[in-house]
Amino acid sequence: MTKTKPESATCSECAQLHCHRHDKRYPDFCATVDLDPAERAELVELYRGDDIDARIAHAAAEVEGLYYCKLNRVEETVAFARRLGVQKIGIATCLGLIEETRILVKILRLAGFETVAALCKVGSVDKSEIGIAEDLKIKCGFEACCNPVLQARLLNREKTGLNVIMGLCVGHDSLFFRHSEAPATTLVVKDRVLGHNPVAGLYTVKSYSSRMLDEERLRGL
Repeated sequence: MTKTKPESATCSECAQLHCHRHDKRYPDFCATVDLDPAERAELVELYRGDDIDARIAHAAAEVEGLYYCKLNRVEETVAFARRLGVQKIGIATCLGLIEETRILVKILRLAGFETVAALCKVGSVDKSEIGIAEDLKIKCGFEACCNPVLQARLLNREKTGLNVIMGLCVGHDSLFFRHSEAPATTLVVKDRVLGHNPVAGLYTVKSYSSRMLDEERLRGL
């Protein structure tokens, strides 16, 4: 059995979580303790400033403070966009969630926003064109690859103020984040097995999802 404890402890090994409320103590390995005072001061100034980082930080904190456990994620996204002063919201959506995206578009328009959606298959590039083997397609024949870079470019051209991810694949979301010029947030995380609720696998790791603790299986993925 391979040991699961790291050579150097980080936040995942902390039992104190003192940084949250200052009601316990910092462990010896704490990143907060090791933080250079100059960097801490620089971060405070960043969040207190008037650029996009500060605006995002303040909008997020205000939504959390006003609506903690009162709004669902869709409603929080509306409130967040409002506080950012956004007028046009881009949506990078998975084909499999296009119906949910249409509902989201209706909600956002009712809230007073303009919307622009970009589907993952936009551009219609066959997987074989980018070097994906035929046996790795879900079905044989023409099968468009996901195109998150084009999704981002299309939304960039529309000068969106905020982009929302609707269920992009693992990795494709990474590409979208890399190429999106506007701030981006995730509304739906794709999980085809768990109804787009990946944390359910963590909740049930000691029962129904115990296979996720099978080291040999994990190393073979």
